Amino acid sequence: MWRLSLVLSIVIPLCAASPDPDYSSAIRKLHLIRDGKVPRGSVTLFTEREINAWAREEVPKTVPQGIRGQRVKLGNGMANGFASMDFTKMQHATGKDMNWFLSKLLAGERPVTVNVAIRSAGGRATVFLKSIEISGVAATGSVLDFLINTFFLSLYPNARINTPFDLDYDMEQIDIRPGVVRVTMKK
Repeated sequence: MWRLSLVLSIVIPLCAASPDPDYSSAIRKLHLIRDGKVPRGSVTLFTEREINAWAREEVPKTVPQGIRGQRVKLGNGMANGFASMDFTKMQHATGKDMNWFLSKLLAGERPVTVNVAIRSAGGRATVFLKSIEISGVAATGSVLDFLINTFFLSLYPNARINTPFDLDYDMEQIDIRPGVVRVTMKK
């Protein structure tokens, strides 16, 4: 019996520390693109599983508290993101505090759904924000602008929403289809 305990005490930590193969695959592909090692004119596929594994590993590095259960669902030219978010914890993690009223209004974890469409061609892309729902209620107008400016752009200041931007690393196009993102390199 003690041998089994010894084996388990060695094997369990090793298994827990082993990286998710989908995450490892996504990172490998990203590094190949970044390092210019993907052949010109080729297509690199990122599966929904790889993207979700990447999100599980990487989002906590940017947002260490206030978000969990992040995942995406891919469709034709669009993606839906889902997560449980506590906006006050997210804001606090950035080192900023909200005013008292907003902290009381936004306190607590809530299910959030973000719906975006992506159009891309000729080495450029545009991400169109279609909707954000918090606890099933659509955020629109000034509330939507506030959420984008306060929470998203404070974490990702170089992000572009509803504005075309150049794709990096010689990418020609990013195409979203059900279950997969296709990255086509320039010829």
